[in-house]
Amino acid sequence: MTEDHLEPGRTGVGRGVVAVVAVLALALGVTLGWAVTRQSGPTVPDFGVDAGFARDMQKHHLQAVEMSFIVRDRTQDPAVRTLAFDIITSQQQQAGQMYGWLRQWGLPQTGSSPEMAWVGGEHAAHVEAGQPMPGLATPEQLDDLRAASGVEAERLFLELMIAHHRGGVDMAIAAVADARTDEVRSLARAMENAQSAEITLMEGMLEERAPA
Repeated sequence: MTEDHLEPGRTGVGRGVVAVVAVLALALGVTLGWAVTRQSGPTVPDFGVDAGFARDMQKHHLQAVEMSFIVRDRTQDPAVRTLAFDIITSQQQQAGQMYGWLRQWGLPQTGSSPEMAWVGGEHAAHVEAGQPMPGLATPEQLDDLRAASGVEAERLFLELMIAHHRGGVDMAIAAVADARTDEVRSLARAMENAQSAEITLMEGMLEERAPA
């Protein structure tokens, strides 16, 4: 029996057509799904708490990731390397979530308002619009971390990351109080709890490494 007598769709050409149709249908489904998500999702103002938190916390997280990569290469201590790995994986994933929110809301990844301008009310006492986000390490501190090694690097990393987490907790508390979307409030609350627990852990690790 020749290929001409085979059932439609069973030939190489037929299978190719089916595959192309399947790919096009999948692409159309993804496109429609994205459009429906964009249309049915919440209306989030460009200058509001949700957008400001998503932008600023991405930047805050990425510095924590940077410091964790630095210390990972400056020490062989298993506990510090495990902590660094946990911070890298969790905060990269959360930064990706916040990037996705801004895309879903149809907003740019950077806004026209100063950093921390979204924080208001009683939470504004912790930060000031236009000033650096709370807890961020300075370029000089990052250079010191890069130049250190061993226990010295571990201590400096822990000191910087404790301050960094405390600033992140302040930002998360403000978002829990004032964000308008459930997803922002939920992630901010998870950040507050996780980073508070890590602060306690790091304080103990720092005490263990105190100079004799």
